[in-house]
Amino acid sequence: MASVENNGNGRRRSPLSSPAVVLTFKTLGSIIITMLGLAFITFVIGRVMPIDPVLSIVGEQASKSTYDDAYAALGLDKPIIVQFFYYIWDVLHGDFGTSLLTARPVVDDLIRRFPATLELATLGTIMGVTLGVPLGVLAAVNKGSWFDQIARVVALIGYSMPIFWLGLMGLLVFYGILGWVGGPGRVDIFYADIVPSVTGMILLDSILDGNWDVFWNAMSHIILPATILGYYSLAYISRMTRSFMLEQMSAEYITTARVKGLPERTVIWGHAFKNILVQLITVIALSYANLLEGSVLTEIIFSWPGIGSYITTALLSADMNAVLGGTIVVGLVFVLLNIFSDLLYRVFDPRAK
Repeated sequence: MASVENNGNGRRRSPLSSPAVVLTFKTLGSIIITMLGLAFITFVIGRVMPIDPVLSIVGEQASKSTYDDAYAALGLDKPIIVQFFYYIWDVLHGDFGTSLLTARPVVDDLIRRFPATLELATLGTIMGVTLGVPLGVLAAVNKGSWFDQIARVVALIGYSMPIFWLGLMGLLVFYGILGWVGGPGRVDIFYADIVPSVTGMILLDSILDGNWDVFWNAMSHIILPATILGYYSLAYISRMTRSFMLEQMSAEYITTARVKGLPERTVIWGHAFKNILVQLITVIALSYANLLEGSVLTEIIFSWPGIGSYITTALLSADMNAVLGGTIVVGLVFVLLNIFSDLLYRVFDPRAK
């Protein structure tokens, strides 16, 4: 029998009814419902698409009996809801099916592909945060100045410019004409498979292996696509940071701090910036998640072997097992990042505890 505790009013309650436990169950329930909804919608769209996955296997010249056998083997002869429950049951046992394109388990493909996307999006986010936050703060502090105008134009261009155009222009100028960066792919062919794959992220693996030749070659390849994603992230983060800071700088407590004679640096970074951290955490988490799921065009342009290009290629080949597996992984990462940002609230904002 579960133990009970006194709630201060003479009543006893079970530990299962404590706020922390209730919040945990609500969070788990939210994750389960969200992931089931995402999987179901993607599953249904995959089944009603005008692309026949059976033909991808047997070919257009196959006989009707061969086609029917493959159709039944894939379970397509059953109602969609039954197919979905079978699929979820397999997923819960770690089986995402076999990719029609690579003939390997989808789980193996995702394990090989996801670290490349994670590495690219992480480096892009680091660039966006490192440059975007100070840019937004300084733009707000110097509202209406030439610096503020330039910062707003930089953010507007980055936020509205098509990312595929930036990628193509970047390759043309910095790789094709100037030769400052490496070309498409993660490393040159000469350096491929030299470093043992431990994390799947080639920069980190080359450091762990102590192979600096591979590290610098990989850096020359990742710097351009990461910078393009970082610019997109910078535009969003600096714009939101400026908005948050403007709201704080007009607050009465900022005026009071200045009247007290506190240094301007303390007023800006110790008071105003400290009070936007909670909002900024959400912005950065969403930016990171958007880079993880939205780097498809960048990966295609730079021949980056990440999960975005994997899902796109699978979709064009009617490889729905791969599409579903990749979508579920990206959706799960998005949900986990949101939960992580909620947990950070409780660290930076005592009122949320």
